[in-house]
Amino acid sequence: MAMETTASGTSVGVDNPYDHVERCDYLTDDGRCRFAIEHADRDPSFARARNADDYDCPVGTSSWEWRDCPKFQSIDRSHECVRCGIAEVRMAHDDDRPLLEIHHLSYRRDDSVADTDAGLAHEITVELCRWCHAKVHNAWARIDDDVNPATEAIAEQQARRSKEHAEFGFHTAAERHQE
Repeated sequence: MAMETTASGTSVGVDNPYDHVERCDYLTDDGRCRFAIEHADRDPSFARARNADDYDCPVGTSSWEWRDCPKFQSIDRSHECVRCGIAEVRMAHDDDRPLLEIHHLSYRRDDSVADTDAGLAHEITVELCRWCHAKVHNAWARIDDDVNPATEAIAEQQARRSKEHAEFGFHTAAERHQE
């Protein structure tokens, strides 16, 4: 199987984006399709079909795969790099570039076809640190490589944690006045 690529031909770091999906974002804990329940107006025929099946997710109740469902999406919100494991540290009221970036594993195959089954690719994303993100796109690295965080990533994360801990410190009014 060939590694998936973006429309411009750069690697996305996986052979099959669906191998990196745990579940659909619309799948409820009781196996129902939240899209059909909450967004019926966006696709009435899909919602009617799900309603006829008591809103059961078609992947769980039939022979469908994730790729067969027209409403499937999987957006990772783990706040850590899926490749090296480094966790995000965001500073409030700070414009520093985030440590993690959204990485798309699935792209539209045909940009000339808008929102039809032929041109629609499912939204499948993961979070990568910006160092792993660059390696995946530029150096043909893979998402599932077993790697440690880059030293630059660790240094940036630790600098943010130090700054965060300094903000938690208690200083008396006298100490703040002397500063």
